[in-house]
Amino acid sequence: MKLKDIYKKAVTVGINSDPRGRDTVSKVLQRAEKEYSELKPDEKDLFDLKSLENPYADTRILNGSGEEEINSILVGIDCEAGEVLLVESLRNRGERVDLIMSHHPEGMAYANLYSVMHMQADILNRFGVPINIAEDLMETRINEVQRKIMPFNHARAVDAAKLLGFPFICIHTPADNMVAAFLQKLFDDTKPETLSDLTGLLREIPEYRNAAKNGAGPRIILGSKTRKAGKVFVDMTGGTEGSKDIFGSLTSAGVNTIVAMHLGEESRKEAEKNHINVVIAGHISSDNLGLNLLFDEIFPDKAGPPVKILECSGFNRIMRNSKV
Repeated sequence: MKLKDIYKKAVTVGINSDPRGRDTVSKVLQRAEKEYSELKPDEKDLFDLKSLENPYADTRILNGSGEEEINSILVGIDCEAGEVLLVESLRNRGERVDLIMSHHPEGMAYANLYSVMHMQADILNRFGVPINIAEDLMETRINEVQRKIMPFNHARAVDAAKLLGFPFICIHTPADNMVAAFLQKLFDDTKPETLSDLTGLLREIPEYRNAAKNGAGPRIILGSKTRKAGKVFVDMTGGTEGSKDIFGSLTSAGVNTIVAMHLGEESRKEAEKNHINVVIAGHISSDNLGLNLLFDEIFPDKAGPPVKILECSGFNRIMRNSKV
């Protein structure tokens, strides 16, 4: 399988599971095309052409032509300079590694992470938050994240991969879309009565069960086991954590419980003020679930020669489509 095919398939699968719906994603891509067509020639040179077909700026081929044949991938939740050197060490020991794949973005994908956050406004709107409120609150938060990211040295891991000649890719929002869609459907279909029922459902999922065994499993951080779950909002995609001022609007929209990967202390306090239950499913375990669901689509069982996955940096491969 070629690197470009893995990349394109990841984007396609991510779009198919996007909580905004395909129509909204198509409009995003149309706006990007219109923006590009209206640029002056010197401005077009700076435009990210990949955004014309990929709505997720945090998902990119960071090093490589795309034509590389991929039979073995080192996959990690975070792949930084240390993981790049790990691949060099593995190769020196005779282990074949054709590609480094990080879930969390690096390089230009990290520098542009904030731009993915615009999708959160449309997701909130689908849950009943007026679009003007969602966009206004998210704009403030997006600008905050952009300023925070600006000083970082985004290129360290990518530069290391280039020096050592390793193809490098990051797949972020497409995987997060997978876990958000999977869990939202689970709760919509089963309608857990209490928070205890909800966390019980999470612990039946292998990624969360494994995390629970290691002390990092799902936890109720607002509410109690006997509280009614009510209307559940799975908040797990859109770059990073959204606005801390959104919880009043979510309450007004009828949301009773939020299931998230993580939640900052300021946001937790605001959720508490607005009487919203919060269950933290787990960050790395949710990332694992999203990647595993994505891989089941990208690398379907019996579709051809198997692609070997080397697990590192918090990732564990769990297959759901195996015929064996």
